[in-house]
Amino acid sequence: MVTISDVARAAGVSISTVSYALSGKRSITPSTRARIEAAIRELEYEPHAGARMLAGAKTNILALSAPIHDDGHLPTHMRFVTAVVDTARRHEVDVLLLATDDDVSGIRRVAASSLVDGVVAMGVKAHDDRVDLVRNLRLPAAFIGVPDEDSGLACVDLDFERAGELAVETLAAAGHREIGVVGHPPTYLERDTGFVQRFTTGLQRAASRLGVRIRIVSPTLARGAAERAYDELAATMPGMTALLFHCNEPVVEAVLRRVRELGIEVPRDMSAFAACASYDTEHLTIPLSSIPLPLDQMCRIAVESALHQVQGLDATRVELIPPVHQDRGSVARPYR
Repeated sequence: MVTISDVARAAGVSISTVSYALSGKRSITPSTRARIEAAIRELEYEPHAGARMLAGAKTNILALSAPIHDDGHLPTHMRFVTAVVDTARRHEVDVLLLATDDDVSGIRRVAASSLVDGVVAMGVKAHDDRVDLVRNLRLPAAFIGVPDEDSGLACVDLDFERAGELAVETLAAAGHREIGVVGHPPTYLERDTGFVQRFTTGLQRAASRLGVRIRIVSPTLARGAAERAYDELAATMPGMTALLFHCNEPVVEAVLRRVRELGIEVPRDMSAFAACASYDTEHLTIPLSSIPLPLDQMCRIAVESALHQVQGLDATRVELIPPVHQDRGSVARPYR
């Protein structure tokens, strides 16, 4: 491995002179700096991240703050991670994954050691401690999600409020007046998950405006919980003619299996719709009409926003992506 001593020997200078050139702590004559830079290129020497940061250079690394929670769906989580990495790679930037469920400690650690140029944060809460942290650190940052407060930071997300409205509007337009909603686990709300709150706000607003009755169940991830949640909806809403899913793929599949066990056909006997789906609904047991989650687009915008800030450029503060209805034939007029 090439060392700073090798660079000093090749450039004909002392080790301390090479160190000064890297750190910028002392002025170096142009001719001496040119010899050192030529030796670095020839030997392909890589100074450690701290030295590069002292010299004012970029590390070409972004931190991805992506806390993993017990109630999360890991395949969906990793789709976000992969999309962030893919965009960063196209910009010749590496990604350092911070996966601890403590949202702030990882960012503090990499900022203190000057390991990264900026941060992309996902799993955003309505009141997110990372907002004040990156603002106080003056660290380039972009959030995949929108906290409630006016953070002044670059944020991108699906317009979840509008998505909730569009989901109800789509089912109401087909004649449905009693809709059962299968949501995320209750722990999502307990930890202040912002997108769930915004979706529910839009859902309830549209239901009130259109005279639609909705009932929301929030099954846990325990075995059989999704099936029991459907049975609860069927028992408490005998007039239910449509199911609306705002949950992860395994829960959707479990409910669809329960529906088939009961001899109910979609959409003849019951319409079904998936809102903000991070998965391809065409490949479910029963293909579902949906509002897709524009996951790749969200991650691309967040990474590019962070990199723009690293370059000293302004980044879009809040960008909400309009929801789009994708028809796969699982919504029809009520059979009764």
